[in-house]
Amino acid sequence: MTVALQTLLDKSVKKMGTGMNPVVKASALEMMERAYNEGIYVQISAGHRSLEEQAALYGQGRVYSYNGKNYSNLAKPNVTNAKPGQSYHNFGLAIDFFTVSDDGKNANWTVNSKWQRVAAIGKDLGFKWGGDWSSFKDYPHLEMTGGLSYSQLQAGKEPQLTFKFEKTDIPKISKGATHIISMQKTLNSRYKAAISVDGFYGPETRSALIKALQTELNKQFNKKLAVDGKWGPKTKTALVTVKKGAAGNITWILQAALYMEGFNPGPLDAEFGENTEMALFKYQKASKISADKQAGKETWNELFA
Repeated sequence: MTVALQTLLDKSVKKMGTGMNPVVKASALEMMERAYNEGIYVQISAGHRSLEEQAALYGQGRVYSYNGKNYSNLAKPNVTNAKPGQSYHNFGLAIDFFTVSDDGKNANWTVNSKWQRVAAIGKDLGFKWGGDWSSFKDYPHLEMTGGLSYSQLQAGKEPQLTFKFEKTDIPKISKGATHIISMQKTLNSRYKAAISVDGFYGPETRSALIKALQTELNKQFNKKLAVDGKWGPKTKTALVTVKKGAAGNITWILQAALYMEGFNPGPLDAEFGENTEMALFKYQKASKISADKQAGKETWNELFA
C-alpha cells in the first residue's frame, strides 16, 4: 500500500517544529506534494532547531559548553561544525529531507536520481541545496536565507522571502497566512496554546482549536471534558448547536475553523451574523452534509473529525 501524502505531510510538520519561517515551511510542503505527484515520497527530518539543540549537536564528538552548560558527548561522532547561531536551522530557514519507500516505512538516505529530483524541485521553489556546495556536501539540506548572514539574523534582521508558487488551498498554504497568524496568536493568548505562529494550518493549530472548543464547552456548559485536543467520543457527545444570533468564544472557534477550511466568514468577531451564516452554508454544501446554516454535531464533526 502506498503511503498517503497527508501522512508524510503531518509527520514532516511535526519534525519541522515551531519557529519555522512560513514561506520556508509552506514551500517545503509544496516540494513534498510535487515530488509525491511524480511518485517520489519525501519526509522532512529537521526544521527549526533551538540554540540549545544546536549546542547538543555541535557537542557530539568534542568538548563543548554553551551558556554555562556542558554539551560534550565524546561517545558520538561529529555531525556538524555549526555552533549555536551559526546554522540557518536556528532561524527556521532550513530543512533536512530524505526519501522513503513506497509504503513510507523505510527511510532511504542514498543520493540517487530520485533524491536529486527532489532537490531540483526544492530549488525551483527558491531553496538552495547543500548538495551544490563546493567544500562540504550536505545532501539532505535545503535553505532559504534571503541573502542574510548569521550575524544579521542574530541582530534581528528578518529575511524578505517570497513564494515561488500560487495556491488557493488556504489551510495548507499561506494565502491567508496573516489571518491564520492572528488566529494562532489569539489561541496562544486566550487559551495558552503555545503553538507556532507560522500562518500554517497544520495538526498543531487544529489540536489547539479543539482544545479551545473543549475549554469553552467545559466553561459554558459544564461538560467536564479532558482538554486534550483530541476529537474523541466524549467531545463529540458534548457538542452544542451554534446558529445565527449566537455570540462568544464558541462562535469565534467556528469562524476560525471555517476560515481554516477556506470558507471566509468575514471578520472573526465572535458574532454569528450573515457572513458567518453564508460561509457555513457554503461549507456544508461543499461537504455534502445537511446545509441547515447551523453548526450542529454533523458540522462540527466534519470540521474536526
